[in-house]
Amino acid sequence: MHTTLPFPPSPKARAKLAPGAAYAIDGGDSFIYYGQVAPNKQVGFFQFRSQTLALHEALSSCLMSRFGVQYATIGAALRTGAWQFLGMQELASQLVDEPILVQWPVGTLDVTLWKGASAVGVTQVHDPAIQSLEVISAYDAMLHVPTRLKADFNGKHDQWSFGGSVLWHRQQKQRLAAEHPDKPWHVLPNQWVSV
Repeated sequence: MHTTLPFPPSPKARAKLAPGAAYAIDGGDSFIYYGQVAPNKQVGFFQFRSQTLALHEALSSCLMSRFGVQYATIGAALRTGAWQFLGMQELASQLVDEPILVQWPVGTLDVTLWKGASAVGVTQVHDPAIQSLEVISAYDAMLHVPTRLKADFNGKHDQWSFGGSVLWHRQQKQRLAAEHPDKPWHVLPNQWVSV
C-alpha cells in the first residue's frame, strides 16, 4: 500500500459493525473503494471506485463482493487512515439477504454450505452449482481487503489475491500444486477434478 493515504488517521477510532455502517477504503492504487456492513456483519463492497469521496454513487452501484473482515483490523485501519468511517447509511438492498458461504477444510474435496449459523448442505468442491460461492476466509482490513477489491474490480485474481469464489480457490490450488510438486502441503487430494 502506498504511504500517502487519502484519509486522516483517527487515533481513537473503533470499528462499527452495525448494519448500514459505511466505509471508504484506500485501495493503494489511487482509488477509493466503498463498503457497507450487512446485517450478518459481513461487509459488502460495491462495483465503484473514485479518486474523491462519492459515497452515494457507490451505494447505488451494483454489489461487487461480500465477505467477512476481522473486526479488530477494521479499527486498526481506521486508526491508521487506511479506512474511513462515512457514517450510518440506509442499507443497500443487495445486502439484506444472507448469502450461502462455503466451508472447505484443508486437504479435502468435501465442503459444507452455510447460510448464517445453519449448515444447509454438503457437497464436493467441483460441484458446478457452487463455483461462484464465496469460500469462508478471515480477511484483514489492511493486508487482504485492498488486494481483493482491486482483483474483484478488475476481474483479475492473480497469485497474490486473497480469497474469493470456489472456482478461484480451485484454480489457486492447481497452480500451487503444479509450481511446487515437491511440497506435500500443495499435493491435490485424491479424485481432484481439474478446472
